[in-house]
Amino acid sequence: MLHTMTMPARSPLDLSLYLVTDTAKCQRAGRSVLHTVQQAVAGGVTTVQVREKTATARDFLELVLALAQQLPAHVTLLVNDRVDVYLAARAQGARVHGVHVGQSEFPVPVVRQLVGEQAIVGLTADSDSELLIANQYAAWLDYVGIGPLHATASKADAYAPLGHEAWARLRQQTHLPAVAIGGITVADVPRLRQSGADGVAVIGAICAATDAQQAARELASAWHGA
Repeated sequence: MLHTMTMPARSPLDLSLYLVTDTAKCQRAGRSVLHTVQQAVAGGVTTVQVREKTATARDFLELVLALAQQLPAHVTLLVNDRVDVYLAARAQGARVHGVHVGQSEFPVPVVRQLVGEQAIVGLTADSDSELLIANQYAAWLDYVGIGPLHATASKADAYAPLGHEAWARLRQQTHLPAVAIGGITVADVPRLRQSGADGVAVIGAICAATDAQQAARELASAWHGA
């Protein structure tokens, strides 16, 4: 039986500019994921989530290990969904900080038991009902990702876009740190921060950009200028 646990303090989490990787978008822009992430971090990205929906476990692990070696110490590295890949990377001594899971994956308390008390755990919430579940799991979570803000091709099974007003309403329903995601552009950033976002998560805005460093710099500037 799972019991509520008292969570120890973990390292401060800077969610302000959060990059979710997309190998296909990076390749179409003429760059590898490693090169894209390197440029994005130079432009101001603070958190990187490795998202590889079609990769084999081996290829996913190799990418995580390579990124863990490349990223500076102040950047948080997370694994999307694959708790096994996170655990394998940690077993090899990689500096990877946690996982981000959807609500169709293992229940959050189980994820927390698997990854341990010091790992970061994030959860997606696309609706009122999913945010209610996130709140019920708050003792095991570090943050929640709320979206999609706009329509996006990056997630085939995404809910209908929320828009700014609905996003702000959902944000008010949780005390967890919250990241906005879903088709976000530079123009959205000031309003999201004013609505209480703790960060903005992007895929195409950086992965598909001609200049990933400049794209990240513009997003970071919009965040810090909001």
